[in-house]
Amino acid sequence: MRKLLPALLLILGLAAGAGAGWFLKPTPTPADEAAAHGAVPDEAGGHGEAPGGHGAESGGEGGHYDPATGPTETVRLPNQFVVPVIVEGRVQAMVVIGLALELEAGHTFSVQNDEARLRAVLLQLLFDHANIGGFNGLFTSGEALLSLRRILREAARRELGPQVTDVLITELLRQEN
Repeated sequence: MRKLLPALLLILGLAAGAGAGWFLKPTPTPADEAAAHGAVPDEAGGHGEAPGGHGAESGGEGGHYDPATGPTETVRLPNQFVVPVIVEGRVQAMVVIGLALELEAGHTFSVQNDEARLRAVLLQLLFDHANIGGFNGLFTSGEALLSLRRILREAARRELGPQVTDVLITELLRQEN
């Protein structure tokens, strides 16, 4: 009986854990189901095929990432971005981030003419990201970086147009004070 009781408790514990996992699993959203079938939500909320050649992503925060297909050019922004992480009114850390733009071949982006305007937009976005805690915790996880790249890309597209296929994070450092 002494040998049977631990084995019985082990089996009972495994069954209870499996049952709890099955009952508590999250229900898939329409965006998750569409991503599983190779489609992504379009702006109207419907589902279209994943666009090729423009750095497509699925519609959720944790969606997959499809890099651009076709000819692209990468333009590295010459200076790094320095973003303070402020907690309770004091600078707790500094984040240094280097970015590069992936652009369609034959783009019209000029570092000399467009960089200052683009840097202002991206820097404001990075400040906002820091203010909501985006550089705290596991900020280097794949999902967190993908989310940051997604919002940087959308901001760059609003500023420069659809010739921007992606924004690449080339350097990332957090220095505590």
